[in-house]
Amino acid sequence: MTSSVFAGTELISSKTMSYDWHELRQARNAELEKTDHWALKDRVMSQEKKDYRTFLRDMPANFDEAGALAAWHEFDIPE
Repeated sequence: MTSSVFAGTELISSKTMSYDWHELRQARNAELEKTDHWALKDRVMSQEKKDYRTFLRDMPANFDEAGALAAWHEFDIPE
């Protein structure tokens, strides 16, 4: 995945970042733990929150390493 910094339309810097599945799984697992409270029995989870947690759980089956990171960055994360 490439990270770019712009000043207006001028490219200031560009950096290629590489992640392996171990790092992605650690970040994904941390995010699932962070959002576990959404799924408590006494709460009603919105569909977008359900979709986000499903996306996180299914990420290894649905994407390669680079695709998973790009898809995660593009996902509209519910608050």
